[in-house]
Parts: sequence; C-alpha cells; structure tokens
Amino acid sequence: MKALNDFVKKIKPSAEGKFPIMHAIWDGTYTFLFVPGHTNKNGVHVRDGVDLKRTMIMVVLAMIPALLFGMFNVGHQHLLAIGEVTRNMPIMDMFMDKFLFGALKVLPLIVVSYGVGLGIEFVFAALNKHSIHEGFLVSGMLIPLIMPVDVPLWMVAVATAFAVIIGKEVFGGTGMNIVNVALTARAFLFFAYPTKMSGDQVWINTSLDEGQRVVDGFSGATALGNAVEGGKNALDEMGASTLEAFIGFIPGSIGETSVIAIGIGAIILLLTNIASWRIMLSAVIGGLLMASIFNLVGDDGSYMAVPALHQLMLGGFAFGVVFMATDPVTASQTNQGKWVYGFMIGILGILIRVANPAYPEGVMLAILIANVSAPLIDHVVVQNNIKKRLKRVKTA
Repeated sequence: MKALNDFVKKIKPSAEGKFPIMHAIWDGTYTFLFVPGHTNKNGVHVRDGVDLKRTMIMVVLAMIPALLFGMFNVGHQHLLAIGEVTRNMPIMDMFMDKFLFGALKVLPLIVVSYGVGLGIEFVFAALNKHSIHEGFLVSGMLIPLIMPVDVPLWMVAVATAFAVIIGKEVFGGTGMNIVNVALTARAFLFFAYPTKMSGDQVWINTSLDEGQRVVDGFSGATALGNAVEGGKNALDEMGASTLEAFIGFIPGSIGETSVIAIGIGAIILLLTNIASWRIMLSAVIGGLLMASIFNLVGDDGSYMAVPALHQLMLGGFAFGVVFMATDPVTASQTNQGKWVYGFMIGILGILIRVANPAYPEGVMLAILIANVSAPLIDHVVVQNNIKKRLKRVKTA
C-alpha cells in the first residue's frame, strides 16, 4: 500500500492549475483509498482512523444485502411475468438467469446515479476549491434502490442532478441539506413524471424476446396497490402474505421489498453506531399504533383491516426507516427529539398511505415532512431543557 500511496501522491495535480477539477478528482480518489492527514487549523481536535468516508462506505455496505436481493427479485418477477417460472416452482430454480437479468437492469441505474452525482460533486468542489464531500457515496446507492426497475435512465440522471444541486449544493453541500437527497430525487420524479413512478406498469420489467408474451392475468401491481384496491384479501390472492412480504418476493422498488435484507443492513448500522436505534424503534412503534387504530375502525377486508405488522412489511416503510429516516444530517440531533421524530414518521407514513389512496407509498412524504420539522423538534427539546435547568438554579 505504501507504493500505491507514494504513486498517487506523486501524480497529485495543483489545485491552482489550469484544470482545478483534476485536483478535485485526485483528492476524491486519494481520500477514498487512504485516510487523509488533514488537521484542524485552530484548537484541539481528536482524530482516528474512521473518517466520514469510511462511515459512508459502511452505510453502503449495509445496503448491499438489499441490493443483491433486489437484483434477484427483479429477475424473478420478470420470469414470473412471462411465464418462465411459476409461484409453485422452487424459488431457487433458474437462480443465475434471475440474478443476471436483474443485475443487467439494476447496474445501469447505479452507474448513472453515481456518474451524474459524483460528476456534479467534482464540479462544485473545483469551483469552490474544497475537498470532495462524502455524502453522495450513500445517496448514489439509495437513489437506484428506491426506484422502480423500469424507470428510464435519463430520468434517473435528471432526478439525481436536481437532488444534488437543489437538494444539497444550494444549501452548502454535505451536512447542510435540510431534506434527504435520495428522497428529493424520488419526490422530483414522483411529481414530475407520475406515470413512471406509480401505477401497474413500472415495477416489473416486461421486456420480451421474440416469441415471448406476458402471461394472462398479469397485472404488475405492487402489494400496496392491490391492498388499496382490494384490501387484505387482494394481498393473499397475489401471494403477499405477511411472511411473503417479510421475505420479499413481491413487486416493488428495487431495494425495498425484502425486510430480511433490510434487517441485515439495520443490524450493521446499529452495531457500528452509525444509525439511531431510537429513530428506528419509535418509527416502528408509531407505524404499529397508527395501523392498529385503522384496524379498529376499518371494515373487514378493507385496506384499513390489513394487520398492523403486515402494513409495516409492505412498500418502503422498512427501507425508509432504516436507511433514510436515520440520516444523521436531516434527522433530529437530540435524544428526546429522535423519539418524536421517528414516531412522527411512523404515524404519518401509515396515515398518508391509508387515508389518501393517491399516495399509497406515504413513507416518502412522511420522512420529508419530518426532515423539515427536525430543527423545530430539537429547538423545543433544547428550550425545554434550558427551562428545567433554570428552575433548578432558582430552587438552589
């Protein structure tokens, strides 16, 4: 590694040269490979071997199980749609065919997301003469995982550019954005191109070779879409029971379908102290509470009657709570605030999903609303603590 380190340092371009973007590219590459030796100019500081890039890479690693499962499920749903496999066949039949098909569909989305996002990051780093911000290492993976498989690549590029420039850079870059960057990209596409982000035609790839056709009765609807239309019975008919939704072999955005794969990522984030268990737990409690209230007032067989635990297995609830609600930049910073913040996401996510069928995936809006509410939540918590301390001082 020393030889590689010496070589990379030797080819370092000047930050004041004719092409400052080359220095930005070099700096991003060097700090990705090696822990930088940057130090503060003033005051005391503590430094160890785990910097922000290493933390962001750990979050990306936590998403790998959801990514790999998503690739396999994309291929599985495609072969189901064209009749090459059936629900009665062992799930591992044609494993490589499923996985390779899914990989060929998902990897271009990842390449476009990282290519556009990092390209913009390099340009801003060169213009503002600062180091590459690390935040997009995570956002670049999140954006493809929350997209339907059939979203056009140019839309991913436009949404990524919008999210990085409008959602982050205009606020000052990584650490300054007020809403989650990946959700900003998804919200942009959801409202700008709704037919490509909702409905029954975007969740399963149905591209056909010569001589193939989509099987009779195929709808392409997600479990949430069927639940809105036909309630709990529709979920059972499509093969989206609580257990099946927990495993994840159902239509949906690429990385959101398997609670097992998402749970592995959650364990990694919790063991490394990167994500807040308070936010995750309070969001689950809020979701269970809201869904349970709907269970009490809803008619049997209706969407409201979908069991509370089953509700949390559907759509992007688990993925959003684990990977986006816990974003340390846009979430509440105080411990008490994290409980309120997570509980708000759980309550609003299920409330929007059930009460407004036009937005069957309410978790996106719930997290964005909580993002903009986080500073207020922390302000109230801090002011409340100040008042308590002043009372103790007066008493003393």
